[in-house]
Formats: sequence, structure tokens, C-alpha cells
Amino acid sequence: MLNVVLFGAPGSGKGTQSAKLIDEYGLYHISTGEVLRDHIKRGTELGKIADSYISKGNLIPDDLMIQILDDVFDKEANGKPGVVFDGFPRTIPQAEALEKLLAKRGTDLAAVIGLEVPEDELMNRMIQRGKETGRADDTPETIKNRLDVYHKQTHPLRAYYQEKGKYLPINGSGVVDEIFNDIAAGLEEKTGVKCRIH
Repeated sequence: MLNVVLFGAPGSGKGTQSAKLIDEYGLYHISTGEVLRDHIKRGTELGKIADSYISKGNLIPDDLMIQILDDVFDKEANGKPGVVFDGFPRTIPQAEALEKLLAKRGTDLAAVIGLEVPEDELMNRMIQRGKETGRADDTPETIKNRLDVYHKQTHPLRAYYQEKGKYLPINGSGVVDEIFNDIAAGLEEKTGVKCRIH
């Protein structure tokens, strides 16, 4: 299985690039953000708990997130050539839990694609996205908090995956298709798996 993590700060383009990975590699997309937003919209018990964290710009507790992922993996990802994890893991304990979750299914992570974008560009992108989509968590105050949380809790994963030889740094600024071409070339070099369009 080609299991990859899309890694990067909020606004770095994870959603855009994951859509291209799905199209070109036939992967199943697990976006923790989308799963959680769906639960919040439907007003499920899980959604209410999740909303109490997300509305303040904080991360969901690890055990809750793993429970959700386990369920999605079993119900949706069966029979796919691999999975792209978008927005997960966000902490080292989550990364360790993900390794266990994959190991019990006899698989592993192939690569962690790190979309690297300067902070001022991230702020501008998310403020713009908030204006266009009306996403409630794209206000300057919440964005600043999300970036602070990212730097404190999530950024250490970069070194964690570098040590494991899994990290693939990608310049996330510029044209979407060029960024994807860099991802495809990096994945082929790291895993030997070719993109369907190359």
C-alpha cells in the first residue's frame, strides 16, 4: 500500500494536493478536518465534543482522533491501493498511534510529504479563504492561534519523520501543478511508485 501523510501548516495547500494525489494514484483520502466537520454539521455526540476544541483553535485529544481514524479506515479504505492522511498526525503521540494502526493491518507509511510555505503567505491565504468560503475558523485571531498551536505541537513531527527517513520536503509556494510534479518525482524516488500521468 502507498500510505502517505500530507504535512504542513494550516493553509499550506494540503487539501489541494491531496485531491491531486487521489486522482493520480487512486488513493483513499482521509481528511480528519472533513470527518470532524461532518460530525459537527450532523450534531453527533462526537461532533459536539470536537467542536468544543476546534472552535477555540485547539487540537482534538489523541485518543478521540485515533478512534475516529480506526473507524474510517475499516469502513472506507478497504481495497484501496493506499491512503493519503490529510491533517493527521499532528503530534508525535499521534504519529506513534498511526504506526500501530497501520502495523496491525500489515502496512506502513511510505512517505510524509511536507508542504513548506512562509508564515506571511499562510496568513494571507487563510484570510482570503475565510472571505471566499465563510469558514468560521479563518479569522485573523483564530488563524494566529492555529499557527501557534502548529509550531508548538505539530512542527516537531518534521524532525521525527526526518530521523525515520520518511520526510519529503516540498516547496509549497507557487503553481499547484508544479508543486504536485515535485511531489510525484519525490514519491517515485522514495518509494519507486510512479504517478499514473508520468
